[in-house]
Amino acid sequence: MQTKLSPEFKDTQRGNAADAILRSCVHCGFCNATCPTYQLLGDELDGPRGRIYLIKQLLEGGEAGRSTQVHLDRCLTCLNCETTCPSGVEYGKLVSIGRELIEERVARPPLERLKRWALKEGLTSAFFSPALRVAQTFRRWLPDEWRHKLPIRPTGGREAAGPAPARDRKMLLLAGCVQPAMMPNVNGATARVLDAAGIQILVAAGAGCCGALREHLADHAGGLNDARRNINAWWPLVADGTVEAIVVNASACGLAVKQYGEALRGDAVYAEKAARISALTRDLSELLPELVPLLRDRVRVPAGRVAVHTPCTLQHGQGLRGGVDAHLADLGFQVSPPIAESHLCCGSAGTYSVLQPTLANQLRDRKLAQFAALEPRVIVSANVGCIQHLQSGTSTPVQHWIEVLDAVLAGGTEAGSP
Repeated sequence: MQTKLSPEFKDTQRGNAADAILRSCVHCGFCNATCPTYQLLGDELDGPRGRIYLIKQLLEGGEAGRSTQVHLDRCLTCLNCETTCPSGVEYGKLVSIGRELIEERVARPPLERLKRWALKEGLTSAFFSPALRVAQTFRRWLPDEWRHKLPIRPTGGREAAGPAPARDRKMLLLAGCVQPAMMPNVNGATARVLDAAGIQILVAAGAGCCGALREHLADHAGGLNDARRNINAWWPLVADGTVEAIVVNASACGLAVKQYGEALRGDAVYAEKAARISALTRDLSELLPELVPLLRDRVRVPAGRVAVHTPCTLQHGQGLRGGVDAHLADLGFQVSPPIAESHLCCGSAGTYSVLQPTLANQLRDRKLAQFAALEPRVIVSANVGCIQHLQSGTSTPVQHWIEVLDAVLAGGTEAGSP
């Protein structure tokens, strides 16, 4: 696809990167077959091929208006199209550039700007946790749209990891920005399960949001600053060899950290450090192969089906498809077969379920209908956003798979129990 870059973008890093990606696109349309928004809306401009043309127009200096912004906003950035594309088009990078450009050119309505600012600054703030607790207290009086987004405050359970025993093997854990408040048991379960396998989890003070949240909201510079902050927090433990890996139990965050090296390759100060951080990063599911033989004799798995939702950030972003299913089965769980349309996004997609609730809920309900046919005792996933979004539409428990594994190690009597 030949691009005639406008003078504004000629010989710029952003323009050249986009031009290189556009040249690899053969406009075949295979991507539309697996694009969730195209499946729902049937509009060419709400599929990857149409959005690519819109971004091309932006780069060539064409007219850009609110309509272009809306079509780019509707993209989930699920990367399903990248998995499908026979030409290897890096659509995710291209749409990120397009969103930056349209953000610079087209002013959003005031209420929309306020909502996006509140998400960007509020979810990463130290005030998020106390604000969430207040909202949970008054949950019954909140509007339906808000109430369904709030996780129920845990009662009982095993939230805290407690002091970690010293182990020879040590790994850093990205605690995350919203997960400790929304689903506090996930990090505790991670620490307990890895401790049972002889791995000590460390959390570095000063680390926080991985940067994906700001990237979702077209704040590329802010996302890079989040990455630099995390690198600064982790580097002392990485540089002296204290930790062998950085483990991430939220797949969206894992994808973001694995991309630090690419994102900061042009930063003279951080390029080398970022590349090493990315190389050391492992999604929690990547530890499962070595956990299975260590834990197999210590679990007592109850009857009942476990259905697995593999997040887009895991299967399309990180290329890790089917590992959780297979290894939970190796541990004795009765894992349901993959559902139809398992490749399609559930509609969570970072801030998408808040900013595009109608489309997000349609995708959620479509996904849950597939799970309902399996009659699972519990649905497990690997990302805080997916878990909360799916839980808002079903009475079947939806948990992180590490919580379910933690429960059976702790003598739990039922998959999905606290």
